[in-house]
Amino acid sequence: MRHADDDRPTRSGASDSEAPLADLQAFAVELRRMNGEINRMTHGFAVNQHLHPTDVSALGAILDAPSPLTPGALREHLGLTSGAVTACLDRLERAGHIRRARESSDRRVVHVYYEPSARTVARDYFMPLAEATARARARFSEGELTTVLRFLTAMNEELAEVPPPRH
Repeated sequence: MRHADDDRPTRSGASDSEAPLADLQAFAVELRRMNGEINRMTHGFAVNQHLHPTDVSALGAILDAPSPLTPGALREHLGLTSGAVTACLDRLERAGHIRRARESSDRRVVHVYYEPSARTVARDYFMPLAEATARARARFSEGELTTVLRFLTAMNEELAEVPPPRH
C-alpha cells in the first residue's frame, strides 16, 4: 500500500520514484487491479443477493442512467440478447431490486426503475467500498482529484469507442 507522502513500495513492489508516472504498463496493471477488486465486491454482492453477475451489471447501469432505461437501452448497454435481458429483468424484479412500468402513451414502452429498498441493500453492502474511496480521496488535493476524474472520464469515453472483438 502506497502513501501519498512517501516513497515506500506499492503492493507491486515498485516505489513511486522507480516507475515513470506515464508508464502505460503501470496504468494497465493498476486499472486491472482496480477492476479485479471491484469485480470481487460485485460478485460477492451477486452471491449475497442470489443474482448472476450480469444482473449486478444491469443494476449498475439502471442506477447510473440519467433517466429510466428501457429494456432495449439496457440490452445495448450490456451487449446482451433481448431474451437475456428479459431473463435478467425477470430475476431482478422477482428479487425486489427493480420494477418495470409502462407509463407513456405508447403502452409498448417499458421503463425500468431501481427500487428504493434495493438501493438501501446495495448501499449497505457497498459501504466498505465507499469508505475505501473516501480514504483514497483524502490522500489527494482537490486539483489532483479533478485530474483523476478527468482521466477516468476520458478513459471510459475511449473504452466506449473500442469495438468488441470479433470471433
